[in-house]
Amino acid sequence: MMAPVFAHGQLRLYLLSLLESGPKHGYELITALSDRFGGTYRPSPGTVYPRLARLEEEGLVQRVDEERKSTYALTEVGYAELDARRAELGHLEEGIAESVRERAAQVREDVRGSMRGLRADLAAAAQQARASAVPHQSGMSPDDPRLASHVRYMDAEAMIGRFRDELRADLRRADADGKVEQLTLDTLRTVLDSALTAVRGTLR
Repeated sequence: MMAPVFAHGQLRLYLLSLLESGPKHGYELITALSDRFGGTYRPSPGTVYPRLARLEEEGLVQRVDEERKSTYALTEVGYAELDARRAELGHLEEGIAESVRERAAQVREDVRGSMRGLRADLAAAAQQARASAVPHQSGMSPDDPRLASHVRYMDAEAMIGRFRDELRADLRRADADGKVEQLTLDTLRTVLDSALTAVRGTLR
């Protein structure tokens, strides 16, 4: 189980620091926090919004309602609070860096553990393969085991194609926003290496 990310009062301070670059919606703050942690931590709205409301009550942030969304911005008092706590914020940034490293290591370990069942999952998926090949066109009889093998091969090709296309699209979107993290690369390497070993084990 991962340790709590923020000690008491730290999330409050970090929200102020995220608003220093300009006004943001609550969802943007949640996303910014997730990005800082490489996706290993994403606070819930129930965690962030009450703290924003408290900051507003204290006069540190100002909320501006725009149609269905509210934007939060630092007030002069908020800037002063942030300036007075720069040293504390520096220590907090260091703590976050260490937390990200620990969480990244645990995520990689979890990925390795989840890959152990991949061979069984692939075997189950193969059993559900659609018998879409036409016997007389393939030159094989319906009872020929090569036909069943070919059907599974076609399904495997389709799975690989879908995986490649969807992941590439996600990576392109993330790259356009400058959000491809080292954790993404590490996780991809771990997953693909484990998947290659597991799938090759079924082909021997």
